[in-house]
Amino acid sequence: MINPMSLEGRSVIVTGAGQGIGLAVARLVVALGGTVALVDMNAEALAAARAELGEDRALRMIGDVSEPDFAGAVVAEAVSKFGAVHGLVNMAGLTRPAMIHKMTLEQWRLVLDVHLTGAFLFLQAFGAHCIARHKAGDESGGSIVDISSDAGVQGTIGQANYATAKAGIIGTSMAAAREFARYNVRANTVAFGMVETPMTETIRGEKFRDTYLARIPLARWAQPEEVAAPVAFLLSDASSYITGQRLSVNGGSQMNP
Repeated sequence: MINPMSLEGRSVIVTGAGQGIGLAVARLVVALGGTVALVDMNAEALAAARAELGEDRALRMIGDVSEPDFAGAVVAEAVSKFGAVHGLVNMAGLTRPAMIHKMTLEQWRLVLDVHLTGAFLFLQAFGAHCIARHKAGDESGGSIVDISSDAGVQGTIGQANYATAKAGIIGTSMAAAREFARYNVRANTVAFGMVETPMTETIRGEKFRDTYLARIPLARWAQPEEVAAPVAFLLSDASSYITGQRLSVNGGSQMNP
């Protein structure tokens, strides 16, 4: 039986792969037959992930996604190990919560640098690789999945920096979809709601739990493993005619017409 979500023969870069959703995505890529370049700043977490996935299936790259030369180095190393790169998942992120009137410029810049500038740099490096492959006669193309959030389309109290970065990712991803389409490279955004990860621990705590759960029709938090599946769908040929779109994975907390 043909599996339309097979990633056999595909290599995928996943930023923020040390834990949470990024690690869940990396696991699923390998389970679907692909290989993965794991990107994170946590060397210990990446070592454990690579040991779990297999050294022949996983490459680890330790570094800061917002550093200008890092994305190019990741792509080059992945090409050296796997022969080519076919997918990119821009997952890396962090939070620095503060109300707007109390937010420091450092808090603002750090969140935008990691989420938005980091995503741009990896889009740029991956896109250049795919364009070069296409010009050399390889028409297999590629798929980019940029990770956004409901915060990017509806805002969030105490995280103007995060909401702005996630809104910017949506626009950048649509621009990439238009620019790279001629090279058979697709770009889409997945916007998550509340996923049970270390990053959302405070919001899921006793103080805010009931308020946030009341906004979710499915009345529960998402698990990393279940939100990884839509990402894998967009990486695979099952979504071969989908580009420039935003897929909301949020239990119904924010619905699009």
